[in-house]
Amino acid sequence: MSIYVGNLSFQVTEEDITEVFTEYGTVKRVQIPTDRETGRVRGFAFVEMSSDAEEAAAIEALDGAEWMGRDLKVNKAKPREERRPAGGGWGNGNRSRRY
Repeated sequence: MSIYVGNLSFQVTEEDITEVFTEYGTVKRVQIPTDRETGRVRGFAFVEMSSDAEEAAAIEALDGAEWMGRDLKVNKAKPREERRPAGGGWGNGNRSRRY
């Protein structure tokens, strides 16, 4: 499982996040999503740690904490929902079919 970290500064780096979370255990991975068009950080990240106990300790300590001028939102990440493919066509129930 992983941790969701929200309300991050747009200047945050993977190294910044790793440094903070290392206080609570071993950080296995940090992922900071960026906007496709601008390449800018989107203001949240995902952190994977070595154990559930380490994740719980980090969440307990950091949720609501002020860091880089922002109040962090830290909790267990929810599983990603599958998106339906974009586009219309025959699968769209709002149109009548004409042959």
